[in-house]
Amino acid sequence: MTKIFFGTDGIRGRVGDYPITADFVLKLGWAAGCVLTRDSGANRRVLIGKDTRVSGYMFESALEAGLIAAGVDVDMLGPMPTPAVAYLTRAFRASAGIVISASHNPYHDNGIKFFAADGYKLADSVELQIEELLGQPLHTNRSEDLGRARRISDAVGRYVEFCKGALPSGFSLSGYKIVLDCAHGATYSAAPKVFKELGAEVVTIGAAPDGFNINDGCGSTHMQPLQREVLENGADLGVALDGDGDRVLMVDHRGEVVDGDELIFIIAAFRARLQSGCNGVAGTLMSNLGMELALADLGIPFERTAVGDRYVIEALKKNDWHLGGENSGHLLCSDINTTGDGIIGALQVIRAMAERGVTLNQAKQGMSKFPQLMINVPRVKFIDLAADRDIKRAVLDAEQQLGSRGRVLLRLSGTEPLIRVMVEGEDDVLVDRLAHQIASTVRQRVV
Repeated sequence: MTKIFFGTDGIRGRVGDYPITADFVLKLGWAAGCVLTRDSGANRRVLIGKDTRVSGYMFESALEAGLIAAGVDVDMLGPMPTPAVAYLTRAFRASAGIVISASHNPYHDNGIKFFAADGYKLADSVELQIEELLGQPLHTNRSEDLGRARRISDAVGRYVEFCKGALPSGFSLSGYKIVLDCAHGATYSAAPKVFKELGAEVVTIGAAPDGFNINDGCGSTHMQPLQREVLENGADLGVALDGDGDRVLMVDHRGEVVDGDELIFIIAAFRARLQSGCNGVAGTLMSNLGMELALADLGIPFERTAVGDRYVIEALKKNDWHLGGENSGHLLCSDINTTGDGIIGALQVIRAMAERGVTLNQAKQGMSKFPQLMINVPRVKFIDLAADRDIKRAVLDAEQQLGSRGRVLLRLSGTEPLIRVMVEGEDDVLVDRLAHQIASTVRQRVV
């Protein structure tokens, strides 16, 4: 069976456009409650967290009603980072965790993400079971068999302590001045607490959500405000999170952006010095070739997966590795949390800096990034990229010009109506020209 609603990261779209509607999410809560708690016995409990979008209130209520109708107890966490929900699902021994978020998208989008009882994202087979039940009539339990709801008042504090506990006992950020951009999103409360309680001097921006300003000119998708604040405040570094807190990018003291690939390399290079070592890293098709080569120089195996942190997690499980991620800032330290965690990732990078006695700029020097350009082409209609003759010709021509030290990658976005065109090579001028040529060809074929 082919999934209809679930994409690479749950169900996502524009609010008001089916299926991101109140009636659908109500039924989704019911269907998910029935499927995810089938084997839970008496402990039929699901956690719900959300980011700061104005539509989150509506979908929170819809999910709550659907779950309760299915006889499932609901713990309401309020605004909570996605990785916090993954952690708390395990900590509460819940049957599942649900996050209402569209991650780095604008406020007018929203979505629903699910975690199984073990804190990992759902298997394809489970998502198919939920979709199958969505085609059945919604059945409301009798009063004596309904679920109950409660609000968890100390959820933020629990997650803050979890993040701090991921560092060695006694580790301190005293002496560090850090600018923190929370993207007006789900980390606005937890993230400043973590860094301040660890002893850092923290300058916080993007921490005044109003329901509409999430990811708006801030956070990991808009790095300029953080770069400016780091320079103006003479900070040691800056940390940019996205709307739901599962991504992180950083800025060094010179105002230069340090992307996800560089952050992964910094953590890997540090762990390779420890007795436990770093036995491998999982990246994606988008991971920079420079990272792969730098890891090879350290003797660290590297494996590419399809784009999406769920595929990175699968590779980590398969290889019994603990470190992976994407250049967009999804950092996976699976020995600490079961999903991408922006705060945990930033802390691991800062630990590597502190214990080596280097700046963020110095820590990334072991890796030389290849010039890489990605262009997002909006698509009006679906197209088979591998079968279109004009697109295939443009890609082949580019690959011939790049030779063995470059790559071309075209893929459909799993979360937005976009085609992502990526070109990578040693010559930035050539990369720029080829990327725009291919994007122009693609644009002509999808409008």
